Amino acid sequence: MRSTAAEFIARGDLLEIYTVKRGDTLYAVSRKFGVGAGLLAIWNALPVPYTLVPGQSLLILTPSTVYTVRESDTYDTISARTGVAKRKIFANNPQTYGGSAPLYAGQTLVLAFAEEPSYSAAFTGYAYPFIENKILRYAVPYLSALIPFTYGFTPAGELIQLDDTALISAAKSVGTAALMHLSTLTENGSFSAERAAALFRSPAAMDTLARGVLAEIEEKGYAGLDIDFEFIPPETALDYADFIARLRALLSPRGYKVIAALAPKTSREQKGVLYEGHDYAAVGAAADYVLLMTYEWGYTYGPPMAVAPIPAVRRVLDYAVREIPREKIYMGLPNYGYDWILPYKQGYSRATSIGNDEAVDIARRFGEEIKFDETAKTPYFSYYNEGEQHEVWFEDARSMQAKFALIREYGFAGGGYWNVMRQFNQGFLLQSAIFDTILPY
Repeated sequence: MRSTAAEFIARGDLLEIYTVKRGDTLYAVSRKFGVGAGLLAIWNALPVPYTLVPGQSLLILTPSTVYTVRESDTYDTISARTGVAKRKIFANNPQTYGGSAPLYAGQTLVLAFAEEPSYSAAFTGYAYPFIENKILRYAVPYLSALIPFTYGFTPAGELIQLDDTALISAAKSVGTAALMHLSTLTENGSFSAERAAALFRSPAAMDTLARGVLAEIEEKGYAGLDIDFEFIPPETALDYADFIARLRALLSPRGYKVIAALAPKTSREQKGVLYEGHDYAAVGAAADYVLLMTYEWGYTYGPPMAVAPIPAVRRVLDYAVREIPREKIYMGLPNYGYDWILPYKQGYSRATSIGNDEAVDIARRFGEEIKFDETAKTPYFSYYNEGEQHEVWFEDARSMQAKFALIREYGFAGGGYWNVMRQFNQGFLLQSAIFDTILPY
């Protein structure tokens, strides 16, 4: 019998997550769990002077092997001396920023944690070319594949190029693959249903685009393709699946994988421009893997709510596994939150996208307590600034614990982050402690 996410959490095999109480200090929590305050500050991205926020979650890990940096050490010499791969050193120590941060004598590096990964899975993450270099270097040790966002195409099927060289190089430097991303995003930055429909009407354009994709993959050293055509009309749903199958037939003999992103549907008959062009069964059969975009319930123009509430996510997963083999599925993971100004006014309000660590900093700055919605499994809080009330929903170790448990419960291939443009120590460290992140590409 397949274990549920709740059973995984109840068994206590998803590590220790502590919820800060009023009056707690970092040093008191450090003594309580027998872990150095400095390490707790790193793992939970606590800025000096390490003031804790009531309701804040703290990820507590147990180092089993540590290394004290010597005067002449480099990441290469430490790896050679200890036998621990640099990729693992970087993942265990987010403050190294994937080897881009300088070492100093006396610095403590964690080589291993007592919490051994108990499940193998693959993880992808999207990044724009303008990602800050240290954040890029920080993120890639946690990923199986980095996905630079995005290549488009002209009506004739010619590729619209992407400045992706630095992203591919950073990924490969730690053994992470890179996947080419192809979408209907046009030169003006919007998804074009018309461009997709025109492509499907033109065999010549499809041939041109398929050849261009193959050439780009081979020239850049990509390990495969991630395809994402959004808002396509329902009458082109099977054309889209056929095009994915066409790309896979071209790429697969050369060892390249094809992943297709899918809107978060809960039934075959679901209405809406986001959903009707995605046939789960057809796309699932056409691609090697699919990524379920299980986020954006709370979104820029919508009312305040969790970005990925667990009950809503589960409804999508339950439908997906009826249409697609579960071993072909990646579950979408949000690495961001939103800040709304209240009252919410439909058609007028616009939320601001924020990082998860940034959300905690806002609560700290305005002296607010963080609450946790036990149904959505998501943290939130309200605050006032210059006479305006705000409401914030974001991710923390508790919410990511609930999402990772779903990957395990359903037996999925792994997860995919939208996106890795922001640092999130709790989330990525938790992933690394729970999962043996495999490199299947």
